Amino acid sequence: MMKRLTIGMMSAGLAVAAAGLAQADDVTGDALVDGLNGIFGKHAGARGSHAKGQCVKGSFVPTVDAAALSKAPMFAGAVPILGRFSFGGGNPKAGEKGKSPRGLAMRFDPDGKAPTDFVQLSAPIFFATNAEQTLAFLQVRANGPDGKPDADKIKAFTEANPDTAKQGAWVASKPIPASYAGLNYFGVHAFIAENAKGEKTTIKFKSVPLAGELGLTDEEVKDKADDFFTADLSERLGKGPIGFDLEAIVGEKGDTTNDPTVEWPEAERKHIKLGKIEITALEDNATCDATTFDPNNLADGLSGAPDDSVLPARATAYAVSLSRRAAP
Repeated sequence: MMKRLTIGMMSAGLAVAAAGLAQADDVTGDALVDGLNGIFGKHAGARGSHAKGQCVKGSFVPTVDAAALSKAPMFAGAVPILGRFSFGGGNPKAGEKGKSPRGLAMRFDPDGKAPTDFVQLSAPIFFATNAEQTLAFLQVRANGPDGKPDADKIKAFTEANPDTAKQGAWVASKPIPASYAGLNYFGVHAFIAENAKGEKTTIKFKSVPLAGELGLTDEEVKDKADDFFTADLSERLGKGPIGFDLEAIVGEKGDTTNDPTVEWPEAERKHIKLGKIEITALEDNATCDATTFDPNNLADGLSGAPDDSVLPARATAYAVSLSRRAAP
Protein backbone atom coordinates (compact mmCIF):
# COMPACT_ATOMS: atom_id res chain seq x y z
CA MET A 1 0.00 0.00 0.00
CA MET A 2 1.21 3.48 -0.85
CA LYS A 3 2.20 5.90 1.86
CA ARG A 4 -0.83 7.64 3.20
CA LEU A 5 -1.39 11.28 2.45
CA THR A 6 -1.32 13.82 5.22
CA ILE A 7 -4.13 16.22 4.36
CA GLY A 8 -5.50 19.15 6.26
CA MET A 9 -8.70 19.30 8.21
CA MET A 10 -11.97 19.22 6.35
CA SER A 11 -13.67 22.45 5.43
CA ALA A 12 -16.41 23.49 7.83
CA GLY A 13 -19.85 22.18 7.09
CA LEU A 14 -18.86 19.18 4.92
CA ALA A 15 -20.11 16.69 7.50
CA VAL A 16 -18.12 13.85 5.99
CA ALA A 17 -16.83 12.71 9.38
CA ALA A 18 -20.33 12.98 10.82
CA ALA A 19 -21.49 10.53 8.17
CA GLY A 20 -18.94 8.00 9.41
CA LEU A 21 -17.07 8.02 6.13
CA ALA A 22 -13.62 9.09 4.98
CA GLN A 23 -11.08 10.70 7.29
CA ALA A 24 -7.78 12.23 6.22
CA ASP A 25 -5.81 9.08 7.05
CA ASP A 26 -8.19 6.99 4.94
CA VAL A 27 -7.34 8.75 1.70
CA THR A 28 -4.84 6.49 -0.04
CA GLY A 29 -4.43 5.61 -3.68
CA ASP A 30 -5.66 2.10 -2.96
CA ALA A 31 -8.77 3.40 -1.20
CA LEU A 32 -9.65 5.76 -4.04
CA VAL A 33 -9.29 3.06 -6.71
CA ASP A 34 -11.23 0.61 -4.52
CA GLY A 35 -13.95 3.26 -4.30
CA LEU A 36 -14.15 3.48 -8.08
CA ASN A 37 -14.18 -0.30 -8.42
CA GLY A 38 -17.02 -0.44 -5.88
CA ILE A 39 -19.14 1.59 -8.29
CA PHE A 40 -18.05 0.33 -11.71
CA GLY A 41 -16.60 -3.08 -10.91
CA LYS A 42 -13.12 -4.36 -11.60
CA HIS A 43 -12.10 -4.59 -15.26
CA ALA A 44 -8.80 -6.25 -16.07
CA GLY A 45 -6.33 -3.90 -17.72
CA ALA A 46 -8.62 -0.85 -17.40
CA ARG A 47 -8.32 2.44 -15.57
CA GLY A 48 -10.40 2.93 -12.45
CA SER A 49 -11.90 6.10 -13.96
CA HIS A 50 -12.31 7.21 -17.57
CA ALA A 51 -11.75 3.58 -18.48
CA LYS A 52 -13.09 3.98 -22.02
CA GLY A 53 -10.98 6.12 -24.31
CA GLN A 54 -8.81 6.51 -27.36
CA CYS A 55 -5.11 7.30 -27.43
CA VAL A 56 -4.04 10.00 -29.90
CA LYS A 57 -0.98 12.00 -30.85
CA GLY A 58 -0.30 15.49 -32.14
CA SER A 59 1.60 18.68 -31.46
CA PHE A 60 1.46 21.98 -29.63
CA VAL A 61 2.73 25.33 -30.93
CA PRO A 62 2.92 28.07 -28.26
CA THR A 63 2.27 31.77 -28.67
CA VAL A 64 4.70 34.52 -27.69
CA ASP A 65 2.43 35.33 -24.75
CA ALA A 66 2.89 31.82 -23.34
CA ALA A 67 6.58 32.29 -22.56
CA ALA A 68 5.81 35.60 -20.86
CA LEU A 69 3.47 33.74 -18.50
CA SER A 70 5.54 30.62 -17.75
CA LYS A 71 9.10 29.38 -18.29
CA ALA A 72 7.85 25.79 -18.71
CA PRO A 73 9.64 24.20 -21.71
CA MET A 74 6.35 23.46 -23.50
CA PHE A 75 5.94 27.23 -23.98
CA ALA A 76 9.41 27.76 -25.49
CA GLY A 77 8.72 26.09 -28.85
CA ALA A 78 6.70 23.46 -30.70
CA VAL A 79 6.46 20.12 -28.85
CA PRO A 80 4.89 16.73 -29.54
CA ILE A 81 1.78 15.60 -27.66
CA LEU A 82 0.63 12.18 -26.52
CA GLY A 83 -3.04 12.41 -25.61
CA ARG A 84 -6.15 10.46 -24.71
CA PHE A 85 -9.80 11.33 -25.21
CA SER A 86 -12.01 9.52 -22.72
CA PHE A 87 -15.51 8.90 -21.50
CA GLY A 88 -16.40 9.32 -17.81
CA GLY A 89 -16.84 6.30 -15.58
CA GLY A 90 -14.99 3.08 -14.90
CA ASN A 91 -16.63 0.80 -17.49
CA PRO A 92 -14.37 0.27 -20.55
CA LYS A 93 -17.38 -0.94 -22.56
CA ALA A 94 -19.77 1.87 -21.64
CA GLY A 95 -22.14 3.19 -24.27
CA GLU A 96 -21.31 6.71 -25.43
CA LYS A 97 -24.76 8.31 -25.44
CA GLY A 98 -24.74 9.38 -21.80
CA LYS A 99 -24.01 12.77 -20.27
CA SER A 100 -20.94 11.70 -18.31
CA PRO A 101 -18.08 14.21 -18.51
CA ARG A 102 -15.64 13.58 -21.33
CA GLY A 103 -11.93 13.96 -20.78
CA LEU A 104 -8.82 15.09 -22.62
CA ALA A 105 -5.46 14.14 -21.13
CA MET A 106 -2.25 15.38 -22.76
CA ARG A 107 1.46 14.98 -22.22
CA PHE A 108 3.50 17.87 -23.60
CA ASP A 109 6.89 16.24 -23.84
CA PRO A 110 9.75 18.34 -25.27
CA ASP A 111 12.68 15.98 -25.99
CA GLY A 112 11.42 13.62 -23.31
CA LYS A 113 13.24 15.40 -20.50
CA ALA A 114 10.69 17.88 -19.14
CA PRO A 115 7.20 16.45 -19.65
CA THR A 116 4.08 18.24 -18.45
CA ASP A 117 0.72 16.49 -18.13
CA PHE A 118 -2.70 18.13 -18.39
CA VAL A 119 -5.88 16.30 -17.37
CA GLN A 120 -8.96 18.20 -18.43
CA LEU A 121 -12.72 17.61 -18.23
CA SER A 122 -15.66 18.78 -20.31
CA ALA A 123 -16.98 20.45 -17.13
CA PRO A 124 -15.25 23.35 -15.37
CA ILE A 125 -15.64 21.81 -11.90
CA PHE A 126 -14.81 18.62 -10.01
CA PHE A 127 -17.30 16.52 -8.02
CA ALA A 128 -15.72 17.01 -4.59
CA THR A 129 -14.21 19.81 -2.54
CA ASN A 130 -11.26 18.00 -1.00
CA ALA A 131 -9.59 14.59 -0.82
CA GLU A 132 -11.69 13.26 2.06
CA GLN A 133 -14.91 14.21 0.35
CA THR A 134 -13.72 12.63 -2.90
CA LEU A 135 -13.30 9.26 -1.19
CA ALA A 136 -16.57 9.59 0.71
CA PHE A 137 -18.41 10.46 -2.53
CA LEU A 138 -17.16 7.20 -4.07
CA GLN A 139 -17.75 5.02 -1.00
CA VAL A 140 -21.36 6.05 -0.54
CA ARG A 141 -22.10 5.03 -4.15
CA ALA A 142 -20.71 1.51 -3.79
CA ASN A 143 -23.01 -1.25 -5.03
CA GLY A 144 -24.59 -3.40 -2.35
CA PRO A 145 -25.26 -7.16 -2.39
CA ASP A 146 -28.13 -6.55 -4.83
CA GLY A 147 -25.75 -4.89 -7.29
CA LYS A 148 -27.21 -1.43 -6.68
CA PRO A 149 -26.14 1.57 -4.56
CA ASP A 150 -28.24 2.67 -1.59
CA ALA A 151 -30.29 5.61 -2.89
CA ASP A 152 -31.15 6.82 0.61
CA LYS A 153 -27.49 6.96 1.63
CA ILE A 154 -26.61 8.90 -1.52
CA LYS A 155 -29.45 11.34 -0.89
CA ALA A 156 -28.38 11.92 2.71
CA PHE A 157 -24.76 12.37 1.71
CA THR A 158 -25.64 14.85 -1.03
CA GLU A 159 -27.81 16.87 1.34
CA ALA A 160 -24.93 17.03 3.82
CA ASN A 161 -22.42 17.79 1.05
CA PRO A 162 -24.26 19.93 -1.55
CA ASP A 163 -21.05 20.80 -3.41
CA THR A 164 -20.90 17.20 -4.62
CA ALA A 165 -24.01 17.80 -6.75
CA LYS A 166 -22.58 20.73 -8.72
CA GLN A 167 -20.72 18.83 -11.42
CA GLY A 168 -23.63 16.48 -12.12
CA ALA A 169 -26.05 19.40 -12.38
CA TRP A 170 -23.68 21.24 -14.74
CA VAL A 171 -23.33 18.22 -17.04
CA ALA A 172 -27.07 17.50 -16.96
CA SER A 173 -27.83 21.06 -18.10
CA LYS A 174 -25.90 20.57 -21.34
CA PRO A 175 -26.86 18.63 -24.47
CA ILE A 176 -25.18 15.30 -25.15
CA PRO A 177 -21.97 16.18 -27.02
CA ALA A 178 -21.64 15.29 -30.68
CA SER A 179 -17.88 14.80 -30.78
CA TYR A 180 -14.70 14.83 -28.73
CA ALA A 181 -13.66 17.56 -31.16
CA GLY A 182 -16.55 19.85 -30.21
CA LEU A 183 -16.10 20.26 -26.46
CA ASN A 184 -14.45 22.76 -24.19
CA TYR A 185 -12.04 20.96 -21.86
CA PHE A 186 -11.22 22.54 -18.50
CA GLY A 187 -8.42 22.07 -16.02
CA VAL A 188 -10.59 22.09 -12.89
CA HIS A 189 -7.61 22.87 -10.63
CA ALA A 190 -5.82 26.18 -10.17
CA PHE A 191 -2.12 26.29 -11.05
CA ILE A 192 0.71 28.72 -10.45
CA ALA A 193 2.61 29.86 -13.55
CA GLU A 194 6.07 31.35 -13.06
CA ASN A 195 8.03 33.10 -15.80
CA ALA A 196 11.77 33.63 -16.24
CA LYS A 197 11.60 36.84 -14.18
CA GLY A 198 10.15 34.99 -11.20
CA GLU A 199 6.72 36.57 -11.65
CA LYS A 200 3.88 34.27 -10.57
CA THR A 201 0.31 34.16 -11.86
CA THR A 202 -2.58 32.01 -10.65
CA ILE A 203 -4.39 30.45 -13.60
CA LYS A 204 -6.72 27.73 -14.78
CA PHE A 205 -6.29 26.04 -18.16
CA LYS A 206 -8.93 25.61 -20.86
CA SER A 207 -8.82 23.98 -24.30
CA VAL A 208 -11.28 25.61 -26.71
CA PRO A 209 -12.36 23.60 -29.80
CA LEU A 210 -11.69 25.23 -33.16
CA ALA A 211 -14.76 23.37 -34.48
CA GLY A 212 -16.95 25.16 -31.94
CA GLU A 213 -19.18 23.46 -29.37
CA LEU A 214 -21.06 20.57 -30.98
CA GLY A 215 -24.16 19.14 -29.29
CA LEU A 216 -26.98 16.76 -30.22
CA THR A 217 -30.73 16.87 -29.79
CA ASP A 218 -32.46 13.93 -28.13
CA GLU A 219 -33.73 12.82 -31.55
CA GLU A 220 -30.26 12.95 -33.06
CA VAL A 221 -28.87 10.85 -30.23
CA LYS A 222 -31.39 8.05 -30.93
CA ASP A 223 -29.90 7.52 -34.39
CA LYS A 224 -26.34 7.19 -33.11
CA ALA A 225 -24.50 3.92 -32.48
CA ASP A 226 -23.39 3.23 -28.91
CA ASP A 227 -19.74 3.82 -29.87
CA PHE A 228 -20.35 6.89 -32.02
CA PHE A 229 -17.78 9.06 -30.26
CA THR A 230 -14.91 6.76 -31.14
CA ALA A 231 -16.13 6.38 -34.72
CA ASP A 232 -16.51 10.16 -35.12
CA LEU A 233 -12.96 10.71 -33.89
CA SER A 234 -11.53 8.29 -36.44
CA GLU A 235 -13.59 9.83 -39.24
CA ARG A 236 -12.55 13.39 -38.40
CA LEU A 237 -8.86 12.54 -38.18
CA GLY A 238 -9.14 10.87 -41.59
CA LYS A 239 -9.96 14.33 -42.98
CA GLY A 240 -7.39 16.38 -41.06
CA PRO A 241 -6.20 17.48 -37.61
CA ILE A 242 -8.52 18.29 -34.71
CA GLY A 243 -7.61 21.67 -33.24
CA PHE A 244 -7.95 23.45 -29.90
CA ASP A 245 -6.73 26.79 -28.60
CA LEU A 246 -5.08 26.38 -25.21
CA GLU A 247 -5.96 29.29 -22.93
CA ALA A 248 -5.01 30.43 -19.46
CA ILE A 249 -7.81 31.95 -17.41
CA VAL A 250 -6.14 34.44 -15.08
CA GLY A 251 -7.26 34.39 -11.47
CA GLU A 252 -7.93 37.49 -9.42
CA LYS A 253 -7.61 38.17 -5.71
CA GLY A 254 -10.22 36.17 -3.84
CA ASP A 255 -10.63 33.45 -6.49
CA THR A 256 -10.82 30.03 -4.88
CA THR A 257 -7.80 27.76 -5.37
CA ASN A 258 -8.46 25.06 -2.74
CA ASP A 259 -11.90 23.90 -3.90
CA PRO A 260 -12.25 22.51 -7.45
CA THR A 261 -16.05 22.50 -7.16
CA VAL A 262 -15.97 26.31 -7.40
CA GLU A 263 -16.13 27.75 -10.90
CA TRP A 264 -14.35 31.04 -11.50
CA PRO A 265 -16.48 33.71 -13.28
CA GLU A 266 -14.78 33.00 -16.58
CA ALA A 267 -16.48 35.76 -18.56
CA GLU A 268 -15.11 38.31 -16.10
CA ARG A 269 -11.54 37.01 -16.16
CA LYS A 270 -8.67 37.74 -18.52
CA HIS A 271 -7.90 34.98 -21.02
CA ILE A 272 -4.41 34.48 -22.46
CA LYS A 273 -4.05 32.39 -25.61
CA LEU A 274 -1.12 30.07 -24.95
CA GLY A 275 -0.97 28.21 -28.25
CA LYS A 276 -2.61 25.75 -30.62
CA ILE A 277 -3.14 22.07 -29.96
CA GLU A 278 -3.39 19.84 -33.04
CA ILE A 279 -4.46 16.22 -32.67
CA THR A 280 -3.25 14.59 -35.87
CA ALA A 281 -3.75 10.82 -35.60
CA LEU A 282 -4.94 7.90 -33.54
CA GLU A 283 -2.29 6.15 -31.44
CA ASP A 284 -2.26 2.54 -30.27
CA ASN A 285 -4.22 2.43 -27.00
CA ALA A 286 -1.47 0.29 -25.50
CA THR A 287 0.80 3.34 -25.60
CA CYS A 288 -1.50 5.30 -23.28
CA ASP A 289 -2.40 2.27 -21.17
CA ALA A 290 1.28 1.78 -20.34
CA THR A 291 1.48 5.19 -18.68
CA THR A 292 -0.57 7.57 -16.60
CA PHE A 293 -1.41 11.20 -17.24
CA ASP A 294 -0.86 12.89 -13.88
CA PRO A 295 -1.73 16.60 -13.50
CA ASN A 296 0.92 16.79 -10.77
CA ASN A 297 3.56 16.00 -13.40
CA LEU A 298 4.62 19.57 -14.18
CA ALA A 299 7.86 20.98 -15.55
CA ASP A 300 9.59 23.94 -13.91
CA GLY A 301 7.44 27.02 -14.44
CA LEU A 302 4.16 25.38 -13.42
CA SER A 303 2.97 24.09 -10.04
CA GLY A 304 -0.28 23.13 -8.37
CA ALA A 305 -2.01 25.45 -5.93
CA PRO A 306 -0.52 24.56 -2.51
CA ASP A 307 -3.88 24.55 -0.70
CA ASP A 308 -5.59 22.08 -3.07
CA SER A 309 -5.81 18.61 -1.47
CA VAL A 310 -7.58 16.90 -4.39
CA LEU A 311 -4.69 17.38 -6.84
CA PRO A 312 -2.05 15.40 -4.87
CA ALA A 313 -4.61 12.71 -4.04
CA ARG A 314 -5.11 12.14 -7.74
CA ALA A 315 -1.43 11.29 -8.16
CA THR A 316 -1.63 8.41 -5.70
CA ALA A 317 -4.81 7.05 -7.28
CA TYR A 318 -3.33 7.18 -10.79
CA ALA A 319 -0.20 5.35 -9.65
CA VAL A 320 -2.25 2.58 -8.06
CA SER A 321 -4.49 2.32 -11.12
CA LEU A 322 -1.43 1.97 -13.36
CA SER A 323 0.13 -0.71 -11.18
CA ARG A 324 -3.11 -2.70 -11.05
CA ARG A 325 -3.73 -2.70 -14.77
CA ALA A 326 -0.12 -3.70 -15.39
CA ALA A 327 -0.38 -6.63 -12.96
CA PRO A 328 -0.76 -10.12 -14.47
